[in-house]
Amino acid sequence: MTDVTDGVLHTLFRSDQGGHEQVVLCQDRATGLKAVIAIHSTALGPALGGTRFYPYASEEAAVADALNLARGMSYKNAMAGLDHGGGKAVIIGDPERIKTEELLLAYGRFVASLGGRYVTACDVGTYVADMDVVARACPWTTGRSPENGGAGDSSVLTAYGVFQGMRASAQHLWGDPTLRGRKVGVAGVGKVGHYLVGHLLEDGADVVITDVRPDAVRRVTDEHPEVTVAADTDALIRTEGLDIYAPCALGGALNDRSVPVLTATVVCGAANNQLAHPGVEKDLADRGILYAPDYVVNAGGVIQVADELHGFDFDRCKAKASKIFDTTLAIFARAKDDGIPPAAAADRIAEQRMAEARTPALPGEAPQL
Repeated sequence: MTDVTDGVLHTLFRSDQGGHEQVVLCQDRATGLKAVIAIHSTALGPALGGTRFYPYASEEAAVADALNLARGMSYKNAMAGLDHGGGKAVIIGDPERIKTEELLLAYGRFVASLGGRYVTACDVGTYVADMDVVARACPWTTGRSPENGGAGDSSVLTAYGVFQGMRASAQHLWGDPTLRGRKVGVAGVGKVGHYLVGHLLEDGADVVITDVRPDAVRRVTDEHPEVTVAADTDALIRTEGLDIYAPCALGGALNDRSVPVLTATVVCGAANNQLAHPGVEKDLADRGILYAPDYVVNAGGVIQVADELHGFDFDRCKAKASKIFDTTLAIFARAKDDGIPPAAAADRIAEQRMAEARTPALPGEAPQL
């Protein structure tokens, strides 16, 4: 038995981070497709989550990422008030090198074979045009172009939701739901981050950015020459006078190296799985840093793509994403009442909703759908 199988079985059946309902390893030799589809929960409805296309260092790393991301989607969808469970898929490889129409169609066939238990969408390395291709092989595809009945770029409402989370953080900490005059550091100005920068500047914030890709930085500075550029994330998190840190790239941004040197008093960003390991949320609280749980504030995108299944309406989605402000405030209040970090408070609320959905109906009652 290979190490990757041992790792999957341990996580599924013996780890505290397990509990996944199903994990599918997919391979299509003709196209070079290697993918992992992880379904964490369908308690609230069909699992919904994006497809990440990334050159993982190993198959083990890809499986671990799929499992973590799927679990996060269960909590995200629950906190967003969606009737969806959590799932996620990863395609292993450099999308710049191996992504082809044939590979995406092969991937779509694997998703379709699950019969609707998992609904896919965009994520890192996949785009609206890719979902249009996947949809040709799989009806359970969202994040498609408007020309193909979809909602288009879900990054728009993801950024808007993160902005609402920041406003709630400002309200909770400083008594005013505005970022005017606050210094905000955005690490990662790609699909979501560059939209977030626009919201922040419009609200009057002083913005500092960084990204590993010079072209991403250049796009923002060309459009918004007033922003400041930090050399890298390490420099950004040490910026003097930083009020808010917004991790908007890959996960694990909050770790044993970054948290001790972080100058910001609020962390609120779009990246998934920002906490590198259990206990980081307490480290943040011990330093007096307010953490807005990532899967709560970045739910605008999943709200947008979920709406495709009901006939997309942008105004309806934006109104629902606006409620991220109230949800974030409720989490901060619960954390204070229970004497726990906000991340733990969010988990409790999400777990309660999933548990209630699993509760069998009493005789004479209608079943919960």
